[in-house]
Amino acid sequence: MNVQKIMVIGAGQMGSGIAQVCAMAGYDVTLHDLKPEFVERGLGTINKNLSRQVEKGRMSEDDKLSIVNRISSSTELSNAGGVDLVIEAAVENMNIKKKIFEQLDEITPAHTILATNTSSLPITEIAAVTKRPEQVIGMHFMNPVPVMKLVEIIRGLATTDEVYNTIEEITRKLEKVPVEVNDFPGFVSNRILMPMINEAIYTVYEGVASPEAIDEVMKLGMNHPMGPLTLADFIGLDTCLYIMETLHEGFGDDKYRPCPLLRKYVKAGWLGRKTGRGFYSYE
Repeated sequence: MNVQKIMVIGAGQMGSGIAQVCAMAGYDVTLHDLKPEFVERGLGTINKNLSRQVEKGRMSEDDKLSIVNRISSSTELSNAGGVDLVIEAAVENMNIKKKIFEQLDEITPAHTILATNTSSLPITEIAAVTKRPEQVIGMHFMNPVPVMKLVEIIRGLATTDEVYNTIEEITRKLEKVPVEVNDFPGFVSNRILMPMINEAIYTVYEGVASPEAIDEVMKLGMNHPMGPLTLADFIGLDTCLYIMETLHEGFGDDKYRPCPLLRKYVKAGWLGRKTGRGFYSYE
């Protein structure tokens, strides 16, 4: 399947990163979001990232301009009418994703592959709202997208080999490493990572140690590049909570029960870096 035009839905941290690597790989990219200011912010992030590469001598100014020129903006979903692949990177909420995929199913050409960057939600359930479940697939990028090499590729129940192979090939063209994963809650990455973060939060909650001490133990003792609580703040505590709830509901096992302290922080609006406060202060 020949993919030339890609739409990325959601111009936030993940979506802008996905749009950047797609444009760097030579694809024509449409970056879509609900409001022009959201798209502009995403384009600003891409521009800043590329300028840093120019300053470090890893890219010429001409290369940067050609990458930026391959990205167009959109606030109308009807702009998906001429694309070969859509990568949805909207908020991690099943109802919102289903609504987007229902609309995309009506708007996009019959050959278009519909991919989701969900970090935990069932691909099969998202695919079920479309008339093309065989062309729906998970493409879970890691954050920050331009730096991290892994992409989990998740087959839904109906995803065809042709669609899987096309997405695997595109992932390699983006200079990422594809790993095939089956459709279970949290896939591989978050099924392992989130319970570890949740346990680190329990360790604070139970007064075993301070956030700083816990992060030091995991960095210096386990060779993690970043402590679990720093990482939780970076991901967003609301996202961590949502994924833990998805795991808890999906498996029905209390080992995935979100820590009460995580719930309390989210209710307080302490969501980590993006709000200036989580387990650490970023004011």
